[in-house]
Amino acid sequence: MRSSGYILAVLVIAGMSLLSVASCATESGHEVNSAKTIEDSPQMPALPRNPEPEPSPQLPDLQAEIADGRYRNSTSPLASFDFLNYSYPLPRGWQNPDGSDAKLENGKLAPVSEHLGEDIGDEEKARRKAERRIGLSHVATKYFDATGDGEDEAVVILKIETGGSAIPQVVYVFEWKNDAPNLLWHFRTGDRSDGGLKDIRPDSGMLLLELFGQDRYMLGEIETGKITGDEVQLCCPTHFTRTWYKWNGKHFIRQGDRLTFLTSDPSAEPLVNFGDIMNDPVKSKKFLESQKNRQ
Repeated sequence: MRSSGYILAVLVIAGMSLLSVASCATESGHEVNSAKTIEDSPQMPALPRNPEPEPSPQLPDLQAEIADGRYRNSTSPLASFDFLNYSYPLPRGWQNPDGSDAKLENGKLAPVSEHLGEDIGDEEKARRKAERRIGLSHVATKYFDATGDGEDEAVVILKIETGGSAIPQVVYVFEWKNDAPNLLWHFRTGDRSDGGLKDIRPDSGMLLLELFGQDRYMLGEIETGKITGDEVQLCCPTHFTRTWYKWNGKHFIRQGDRLTFLTSDPSAEPLVNFGDIMNDPVKSKKFLESQKNRQ
């Protein structure tokens, strides 16, 4: 009877032989079990990439023309005057409660706002209202002949600061008289596409004004309201209106037709006195029908 040590040695040798055979089978490319190699396994489909976010459309710079470099120099004494530190009367609708002027310091005047809550008494509310003030900031001063007299006037453009996002403007036209600026006209414009100031410049001895919106123009110190159907985002006006004003020695009087242009194609034929059309039931019906036929 063989010893147990002998039997153990035989078993070890047999096991080593089996491992050697398995190794050879693998190296020769023969399958030794049912498992597949990584290369033969089916590939998982690639996960779709998140689409690249589209860039937000760039909003138009509605201040580009009034803040550009045109008409910045003049030989008039007005060009040497300090309009950044000056007191300006406020136009109708924007006056201070006490009727005081707005004084710029280094081109700025901070607004004064007072909270008016429901828990405030009537006397306190009246006091706070009386202390409210709009702010102003200087946008540009331009020099050109606005009256047709051959001499440059100063056109000062200020932005009204309300503490919000609105961008109404106030425009002042000065002549030089008695060694000081003399105010000829001041007016307020609307907020961006809602009658906001697009451009102001000289044209054939007159003052040319462009306001954003359909058939928007000045009536004294205030711009006209929007016409029916002129509803657009404040950021992105679709139309602007061009009008002319002639100095008669006392006032700037509007001249000629009011022309409404497309902002996307200013060379296209404008609408003439568009508000008159939309305010007339017969004319507005014909116009709307013609627009449908064109589509």
